[in-house]
Amino acid sequence: MDRPLLNHRLAAFGTTIFAEMSALAQRTGSINLGQGFPDTDGPEEVREAAVRALRDGRGNQYPPGPGVPELRAAVAAHQQRFYGHLGLSYDPDTEVLVTAGATEAIAASLLALLEPGDEVIALEPYYDSYAACIAMAGGRRVPVTLRPSPETGTYHLDLDELRDAITDDTRLILLNTPHNPTGTVLSRDELAAVAALAVERDLLVITDEVYEHLVFEGEHLPLASFPGMRERTVTIGSAGKTFSFTGWKVGWVTAAPALITAVRSAKQFLTYVSAGPFQYAVAEALALPDSYFTGLRDDLRAKRDILAAGLADAGFGVYRPAGTYFITTDIRPLGAALSHEGDGFAFCRSLPERAGVVAIPNAVFYDHQDQGAPFVRFAFCKRVSVLEEAAGRLKRL
Repeated sequence: MDRPLLNHRLAAFGTTIFAEMSALAQRTGSINLGQGFPDTDGPEEVREAAVRALRDGRGNQYPPGPGVPELRAAVAAHQQRFYGHLGLSYDPDTEVLVTAGATEAIAASLLALLEPGDEVIALEPYYDSYAACIAMAGGRRVPVTLRPSPETGTYHLDLDELRDAITDDTRLILLNTPHNPTGTVLSRDELAAVAALAVERDLLVITDEVYEHLVFEGEHLPLASFPGMRERTVTIGSAGKTFSFTGWKVGWVTAAPALITAVRSAKQFLTYVSAGPFQYAVAEALALPDSYFTGLRDDLRAKRDILAAGLADAGFGVYRPAGTYFITTDIRPLGAALSHEGDGFAFCRSLPERAGVVAIPNAVFYDHQDQGAPFVRFAFCKRVSVLEEAAGRLKRL
């Protein structure tokens, strides 16, 4: 057969670096700090809730298309609980949609809201599914690069660059804060500027806020709470990051009724429904006391500090994240030979043999791969003993 079997829009993505690095970790017995999944499960009471749902026959057959009412009500209550003081609330019947994780929420939103040729502005580096989903929807990706500042040890959004990227063909902005992979938490002023641009140019915004409870410095402010944004923002959340159940694949979308209707129209032809029993368990998880959410944040902040210190001791340039559970590092301070002349791909492929640790090259998150070439991402959502062992191994580089 002469014709390629893979759609040309997806051919560029191929096998992901995550699969390659995870396989390398298994083959070499390395500590996997590449892919962002915890090495401990979430709260016991939430796991028991899933077992009860299975035993009681709740969700074992098709759940309602928008999600079980208990979870939709819990999502709405969660938004009111944490962001009601900002004037943000949602109707669980018309403004909440349950999805198969945040990845499906992103895909369904882009498929629903884009026409072929529409431009989508995404902050670069970006989560890899953004590029694939924009391509599947027939859109054109326009990256706006977050740039590192060695002086501050953080990444920054250039608002002038964002404004200049908007054209008459721009349909929406795809925003991620707290931001994977850089750990940037956009400030109130930055979000206000994004909101003002969206209103001025009549743009939609899809905002990926799955790390909303993993903020160590600053605060998480939903974009939908800013003036003029409630009716033009699709907000995406997830149980995977907040409750350490990444395998359950329970996510959600909150938005105005017209936007939810559009996203649901696309979602029903993807998974249709999913994770029935887990939906009931996540509804209970969202009602956990404030101490759970503050404890999660404090635990991950301590783990961040352990790994950040270990990476700095090993000679990496460390960009200290304000949120998420990832640390971006610059490999160039390690020297030309060890860093493969600042080639993150070569460095990550050699790191398991050299140090018994796996990381991810940030260049995979860039259109302008030269911008990300010398940067490497490590995940710290692991047990303290694992992080300490990884830090010790890296120090021997």
